[in-house]
Amino acid sequence: MADGTALQCSVLVLNRFYMAIRVVNVRRAMTLLYRGCAEVITIEEGSYSNYEFDAWCEVSQIFALEKQEDEDYLRGASFEIQVPRIVRLTRYDKLPRASVRFNRKNLFARDDHRCQYCGQSRPVSQLSLDHVVPRAHGGKTTWENIVCCCMQCNSRKGGRTPAQAGMKLLSQPAKPRSNPTMSFPLDDPRYASWRTFVVDSSATA
Repeated sequence: MADGTALQCSVLVLNRFYMAIRVVNVRRAMTLLYRGCAEVITIEEGSYSNYEFDAWCEVSQIFALEKQEDEDYLRGASFEIQVPRIVRLTRYDKLPRASVRFNRKNLFARDDHRCQYCGQSRPVSQLSLDHVVPRAHGGKTTWENIVCCCMQCNSRKGGRTPAQAGMKLLSQPAKPRSNPTMSFPLDDPRYASWRTFVVDSSATA
């Protein structure tokens, strides 16, 4: 796939003990690899294989000879690097946070980057956060009163409640029980290797 598509992929990050701790974008994952802070993990015939940055660059040239449909590549002037699906931090042994932080990243992840009014999925640059009950009406900045919203719907709703604006929510917002960035539907074949480490949210919805 083209670099633009490849850069939109997600990469699962494990701690030193192979426990999933977060999901990052491709740029962040490649930076960790290049700096020697992480290594690529692949699962081949039921066994783990570990690759440092230089080794991953070498095997990527071999993999590129017979590309699979579920693989993505970053292209340079004279080489290609396969986008890793999983990386392991070599010196980080902390566990994931038990509590879920209330922030934009987790709110977008909770709502699957989908506008909760029109249902369209958008890139982060085209999304905003909306107070279901506006602050002017006493609405609070909480998990239960903020939803992911596209710019168009946010402008349409303005400072009104959904009822006043003639709009309906796709689902009632609530605080997630676990980190939403660590719970992904795994029906996308590109992320099938994550099943060993993360919960399939589509199976528990």
